[in-house]
Amino acid sequence: MSLYRNTVWLLKGLQEYTKGGYEAAARSFSEADLEVNVSGRSFIITGANSGIGRAAACEIAKRGGTVHLVCRNEDRAKEARKDVVEQSKNENVHVHLVDMSNPRKVWEFASGFSQNHNLHVLINNAGCMVNQRELTEDDLEKNFATNTLGTYILTTALIPTLKKSENPRVITVSSGGMLVQKLNVEDLQFEKGSFDGTMAYAQNKRQQVIMTEQWAAQHKEVHFSSMHPGWADTPAVRSSMPDFYAKMKNKLRTEAQGADTVVWLAISDTASRQPSGLFFQDRKAVSTHLPLASSRTSPAEDQKLMSELEELAVKFKRLQT
Repeated sequence: MSLYRNTVWLLKGLQEYTKGGYEAAARSFSEADLEVNVSGRSFIITGANSGIGRAAACEIAKRGGTVHLVCRNEDRAKEARKDVVEQSKNENVHVHLVDMSNPRKVWEFASGFSQNHNLHVLINNAGCMVNQRELTEDDLEKNFATNTLGTYILTTALIPTLKKSENPRVITVSSGGMLVQKLNVEDLQFEKGSFDGTMAYAQNKRQQVIMTEQWAAQHKEVHFSSMHPGWADTPAVRSSMPDFYAKMKNKLRTEAQGADTVVWLAISDTASRQPSGLFFQDRKAVSTHLPLASSRTSPAEDQKLMSELEELAVKFKRLQT
């Protein structure tokens, strides 16, 4: 079945996820959707020092938004802020240094941010693809810690703050790669069998989609969405998937094209009128499963994922220093 999924997904990707796929989809875009002024609205973007995160930050800042860049590396974060300010002529761009793989630091940041700022839109963009199984200082598998647990903690910690704002939204940058994975709630940290970083990443991205669906059901006051940016030419793709990049570099989307649906979900009125909890590609809600791929899970499995994440989140909240 995995061979079937991978083959169908690759064919789909070559048609839809490339620069050509974006250009075809963009013919039906409404330019007016992004002709908005978001002055007075506050946005957090994780993983914002390069790639899709930085591109989204630029577009939101150009439209007047107050943008909070959540980054791990101070030098790269400062460089990103300078670039966003120069491009947007908007000084309301702020840097916060957070390692999303460290759950205690994520809790600490969310708590401090909530006390000092309002928040209208959270964009969960930070991610990593580590190709060898690696543990953090907390004995968490690094891909899971960053992509899944970090996203879970930041989002759940900020939901009370989001609910105080008008038209609050949460956008999680997932990946079409999740289509090749069925949730495996019995091995969230890849302790069994051989380790494959690409498949671990895809499993995390499946987890993000399920988290989005669950949050949407639980918190009706907030609009949740997940999305696939397509195959974009970003520093992360070059470093984590060098073989893929070498084969596909002439077909990859630009960072701005990859970020387009993120921005659309974050600021357009059209997006906020879509049902909460959906998965988007090129400004359209799309299926979270390939045809006949046997990748669906039961409500009990989805709930078990959320329960296990909550248990870990509470554990690390108690361990804050």
